[in-house]
Amino acid sequence: RDDMAHFAELNESNEVVNVVVLGDDNTADADGVEDEAIGIAWLLARSPDSQWVQTSYNNIRFRYARIGMTFDAGRDAFIEPSPFPSWMLNDSTTEWEAPTPMPDDGNVYYWDEDTTSWVEVPDA
Repeated sequence: RDDMAHFAELNESNEVVNVVVLGDDNTADADGVEDEAIGIAWLLARSPDSQWVQTSYNNIRFRYARIGMTFDAGRDAFIEPSPFPSWMLNDSTTEWEAPTPMPDDGNVYYWDEDTTSWVEVPDA
């Protein structure tokens, strides 16, 4: 809905531990304009030791926050956990990428972290 704002609660490691929804009456200024700082102030008044960042389905901060993601303040982005240790974070997309691209030949592949390579799924 347009009259709702979503906020992610972060722990001391900037990991998302909760996501809440607030109505405009807790996030809008006198002119009815949504303001992240107003929503955060409202949340802090109820939980002073918490840390909050706004999230949205409208792709602010690259993606909607979910529990287990990390907020990267430098990139102003919510980052998914890395799917594999060998994968690297693309700075421009904030998506994890394999060290080698998946073959684009119409076949189905899975990532094998032991060999750090794509393996074709037989008969897929």
